[in-house]
Amino acid sequence: MHKIIVCDHIHQKGLDLLNNQDDIHVENLADLSKDELLNHLKDADVIITRSSTNVDDKLLASVGNLKAIVRAGVGVDNIDIENCSRKGIVVMNVPTANTIAAVELTMAHIINAVRNFPGADTQLRIQRKWKREDWYGTELKGKKLGIIGFGNIGSRVGARAKAFEMDVIAYDPYIFASKATDMGIGYTKDFQDILKCDIITIHTPKNEETKNIITAKEIAKMKEGVILINCARGGLYNEDDIYDALKSHKIRWAGIDVFGKEPGTDNKLLDLDNIYVTPHIGANTLESQEQIALQAAQAALEAARGASYPNALNLPVKETELPKCIKAYLELTQKLGFFCAQANKGAIASVHLSLEGEIAKYADSLKTFALVGVLKSSLGDNINYVNAQFIAKERGIDVLVKTKEHSNSYKNLITITLATTQESLSASGTVFGEDIIRLTNINGFNTDIEPKGRMILFKNTDVPGVIGNVGNILAKHNINIADFRLGRNAHKEALALIIIDNQIPENAITELRNIPACISVKNVTI
Repeated sequence: MHKIIVCDHIHQKGLDLLNNQDDIHVENLADLSKDELLNHLKDADVIITRSSTNVDDKLLASVGNLKAIVRAGVGVDNIDIENCSRKGIVVMNVPTANTIAAVELTMAHIINAVRNFPGADTQLRIQRKWKREDWYGTELKGKKLGIIGFGNIGSRVGARAKAFEMDVIAYDPYIFASKATDMGIGYTKDFQDILKCDIITIHTPKNEETKNIITAKEIAKMKEGVILINCARGGLYNEDDIYDALKSHKIRWAGIDVFGKEPGTDNKLLDLDNIYVTPHIGANTLESQEQIALQAAQAALEAARGASYPNALNLPVKETELPKCIKAYLELTQKLGFFCAQANKGAIASVHLSLEGEIAKYADSLKTFALVGVLKSSLGDNINYVNAQFIAKERGIDVLVKTKEHSNSYKNLITITLATTQESLSASGTVFGEDIIRLTNINGFNTDIEPKGRMILFKNTDVPGVIGNVGNILAKHNINIADFRLGRNAHKEALALIIIDNQIPENAITELRNIPACISVKNVTI
């Protein structure tokens, strides 16, 4: 018998699915205190959690031969994924069960913002006033909706907005334009086009690229009376800047379901009268809760039986099951993919993986890790080791793996070549000893550096004075250089890979681009 423990409350249909299995023993311990719960986990094969249970050192110390953890929902902020990986515990989530709920909540916020239903309801029902003249709204028909992030949720919001006869435009540098245009929706590569819209909504993961994607700088370029919606993740919009713009009515209305710090009961945005707020209820429909429970239960069953690990978010092996040097190459491969995707942003056309040396025998695993790295920056937690190859195929990405028994330069060498609609970029790396990871070549420029931290890639014509100019600009903006590696090619070009201690502001990037010898500047964080 396989043992599954349910740590938090899920819909009864999920419990019924678990209880109807002859080979599964289920314990629903959702009503226990979290301290008491720890005494019951030793024999569990799989546990199902929600946000109320923290999977931390304390919990992981209480388990025995736990195979997997299923998070009944999308977010995994309460799970120590790295520690789970060390212990060989697979972490899974349920990323699509609440899609429709989140889409419809977004539409509800949009409609409230143009018609002010809560205000009209309060005046009539609570104040018992009949003042129709107070409630002139605007129509969605003909208004321009800008969608930031055109994935599973954003594309469905676009389809519904089209049904309202809105003019819809999407910004997502990680999709092909045809995904939007085939739906009759405009597509732009220029974020500034989104800032010209009447209504703006965001549907992206939260990462370094999307955090504070809307600040006072972007708001200043928006229309007077713009409407902003965020039912995705707290922190995508800068809350202080949103507050100021709402007070000045530069932003006419905002619809917010998520906050940077939750619960958001003390958030100053709640003091304003031109904002609609909900307490992070994007997944709170009966249908989505039922689907979340069913999908979580099904994932737990498959994991308990060892059949598969749907939507696994981490490495599903124990440290002792792979040679240490191979694990280092898995890490290197994913980092190379992650590096290439940031340095060559755009809709991905192809990913070519070259493996030289003994590591070629691990081609299948390395291919998966390469794809996870390449797709991680755009898809966040939606990409994992189970679905990476399927998603690449679904997106029409040409994936090619070439192997060579021996390497001419190193014992083992990995090269990833990523082609987008913009350009092609290659990055190579190797491992010295068992775990010293090094980035050795970028587009033909030799280097020797650990792929870690904040990096600037500065390409220039190879003329005197460039390094001094770069150093002066970084010093001017109080950016400390931690490491500086320079490569040159036969075409009188140079590529500097600069490791910096703190984030570089956009105006410093602009100044670097204005150096006469500059060819390109790219910003990468690993």
